[in-house]
Amino acid sequence: MIDLIELIYEAAFVPERWNQVLQRASEQSNSASAQVFFFSDDGPPRGTTLDNLRPLFDEFVKGDFWKFCDSVQKMCSLQPASFVRVDDFMSAEEIERDPARIMLRQFGIGAHLCAAIPMPTGELATFVFQKWIKDGGYEHGEIDRLDGLRPHLARASLVAGRLRVERAEATASALSLLGLPAAVLSSNGHVMATNPHLDRLDATFLPVAYGGLAIANRDANRLFQQAVTDMSRHGNTIGSIPVPPIRGQVPLVVHLLPLRRAAHDIFGNADILVVATPVKPSALVPSASLLNALFDLTPAEARLATDLAAGLTLAQSASRNGVTVKSARTYLERVFQKTGTHQQSQLVAMLKTMQPLVQ
Repeated sequence: MIDLIELIYEAAFVPERWNQVLQRASEQSNSASAQVFFFSDDGPPRGTTLDNLRPLFDEFVKGDFWKFCDSVQKMCSLQPASFVRVDDFMSAEEIERDPARIMLRQFGIGAHLCAAIPMPTGELATFVFQKWIKDGGYEHGEIDRLDGLRPHLARASLVAGRLRVERAEATASALSLLGLPAAVLSSNGHVMATNPHLDRLDATFLPVAYGGLAIANRDANRLFQQAVTDMSRHGNTIGSIPVPPIRGQVPLVVHLLPLRRAAHDIFGNADILVVATPVKPSALVPSASLLNALFDLTPAEARLATDLAAGLTLAQSASRNGVTVKSARTYLERVFQKTGTHQQSQLVAMLKTMQPLVQ
């Protein structure tokens, strides 16, 4: 599993690796094939597929064919925060007439799983896995194995979507292509390169002794420094850290991604990529799927956070979601840990900034 996770982060910068990611994930879930799509408003979907469905994939992304598929429209609208059985959200008639499913049945493809990960930048990363008709549907254990990969797929997708699945050939050009504030660090936290987007956020990101980087907010910096240390020592980290507005600059969510294998070479032997996603204040309540993508919240944790942001009490949220108040308190403690907050009022105030910045 660790080897597969490293491969996922490598694929963020080396598009050719996505096929290996899909192949390995398909083997873990007993899938016949798999695809990753990146949807945006400025063009047709991009992505890749395992070779056994390449002809269908090329037809799918060409022109407007995908817009007439009920399965695609339903999943893009639903944006499931975890992998779901697509057929659970379609009637038998819809499955029968869906153009994509008609073509897939001719290849012997049946059951589908899908997870759609909305990026704070407005893109939508969608992962789809299929089984042969002869193999029946997906078991819970197979779905759980894919859900265990979802947080890593989300962070890698953020980068891959911004790069438009194009190879970054050097540190400077790669950071520029991201279009987001970014820096690369060595394993000991030493800054090896930054881009102009991050340099302009000089009130938020501060240089420190020995060439390090700090965030000008105590709670956020504590999580950031711990994440850098954990990633260097153990290969794991919090992943996403909220940063409130500092001296008039926009609030951010800072993501840390490990640079492995070819990605390690692309970024001049750096070990950690730091990417800051700007967010904007809003009176709207963030979606559970957005919170799931930003902070690696489980679906239950994301629903609770969304309910609290909407003004519900802990007890009301527990009742609404069919869990005990004790379980809801446990979820809340985990949400505090993952978002770097300490009180419900602080959490709600922070969540009010978590709307996508569509560019």
